[in-house]
Amino acid sequence: MSSFPDAPGAAAPAAAAAPRSVALVTLGCARNEVDSEELAGRLAADGWLLVEDAAEADVAVVNTCGFVEAAKKDSVDALLEAADLKGSARTQAVVAVGCMAERYGDQLATALPEADAVLGFDDYADVSTRLRSILAGDKHVAHTPRDRRALLPISPVERGAAARSVAVPGHGAGTTVVTPTPVGEDLPVGLAPASGPRVLRRRLGSGPVAPLKLASGCDRRCAFCAIPAFRGAYVSRRPDEVLAEARWLAEQGVRELVLVSENSSSYGKDLGDLTALEKLLPQLAAVDGVSRVRVSYLQPAEVRPGLLDVIAGTDKVAAYFDLSFQHASGPLLRRMRRFGDADRFLELLASIRERAPLAGARSSFIVGFPGETDADLAELERFLVEARLDAMGVFGYSDEEGTEAATLDGKLPEGEVADRLERFSTLVEELVAQRAEDRVGERVEVLVERRGDDGPEGPAEHQAPDVDGVTVLAGDAPVGSLVPARVVSAAGADLVAEPLQPALAAAGSLDTAARPA
Repeated sequence: MSSFPDAPGAAAPAAAAAPRSVALVTLGCARNEVDSEELAGRLAADGWLLVEDAAEADVAVVNTCGFVEAAKKDSVDALLEAADLKGSARTQAVVAVGCMAERYGDQLATALPEADAVLGFDDYADVSTRLRSILAGDKHVAHTPRDRRALLPISPVERGAAARSVAVPGHGAGTTVVTPTPVGEDLPVGLAPASGPRVLRRRLGSGPVAPLKLASGCDRRCAFCAIPAFRGAYVSRRPDEVLAEARWLAEQGVRELVLVSENSSSYGKDLGDLTALEKLLPQLAAVDGVSRVRVSYLQPAEVRPGLLDVIAGTDKVAAYFDLSFQHASGPLLRRMRRFGDADRFLELLASIRERAPLAGARSSFIVGFPGETDADLAELERFLVEARLDAMGVFGYSDEEGTEAATLDGKLPEGEVADRLERFSTLVEELVAQRAEDRVGERVEVLVERRGDDGPEGPAEHQAPDVDGVTVLAGDAPVGSLVPARVVSAAGADLVAEPLQPALAAAGSLDTAARPA
């Protein structure tokens, strides 16, 4: 068992009163990782000892995912696994937080009595008090689920003042804001940022890559997606707050910042500035110690030429485009309440590659959506072959309660959805491997994230950490270093690259073919 540094900001407990310990188990996306680190910061600041192993914790807090059926099952399994520790380990209580907990509230508490409590987003600001109460044997009454979009005005620009009264995980607003520390009483090392109004955050890892939340919520109404209902309307974090956290992360040894949200291309619309992301990216790239900034999750319909220019042409901003296509058939996309079609998407990719020929691009796709025809599938296949994406995810459609798609006719049998998923998963695997082979001979910059079995490894500029494969270096390099290298082979989505000679590396860290002069 290993533990994180002693909690700052709390008086030393008496010898007879050892600090309560808590383990945070995180499922789902990088946005959940940020939320877990906010909870960790709040708990550490109130004297809790953070440990990695749930068996060594008084309380196991499971940050659940509620996106699709498979993710919900994983969350339930994690809660049951933690509950099994009670009576055989130190663990006294198991608490559910996160998207699934927020989405289902009292329904989850009733269906899963093994969990001692289900906490919603409104509980995050007082999470320490909640956990202490649960350990004392008090019964926590779970919230009744509600549509969190209704908590804020429909018009994004009218949300400013109202947003400060609504709990939004990972934001310096509303009930999540911590009272500003008086001048001369900055937070101890380890909590972010060091002074001023802030969201407490304690890193739960020590690697050179970390997510940085831009915004929460979503205003889109995709027919298949329930996220807006439980994450709420779109709320951007203020640029100065994002920059302050970026500086703190750099001080913690982070070299690559991965900007996360439900929809990064909407950043700033509720702040009255649709070009806020274009302005923020160069400022983030200029933060001392940061080697690379990466933007995740862009809506194709919202990608502006100016944003393409900044991502493709700014030093230290990865020429990487995580585009939410979901399908390529125009008629089916309209049924999904989305925009675009194969030809428009191919034009967008061509525009990206005109600006940055070596740019990385990834997306995810749904097959088996109600009403999907053979012609829709043929158009999707055409697009996938022509798009030359570096990474792709394929998901089989399943009904999500509360969504428009769940009410549509034209539902396909589960077996047919499974067959389509298998067919396109095989195709995608072949296309991704082929795209990786195309990169043999290219110059890449690899951020060494860890030492793997075959040597130093990490993401090249076209690879998002944890989701797009890795590049293994044939040689030695310290963790956290950004290494210019030449790709010599590929295996699936993964690459092997040889570091360039020191003299060449000193000549410049960017390939002139990859970005405009």
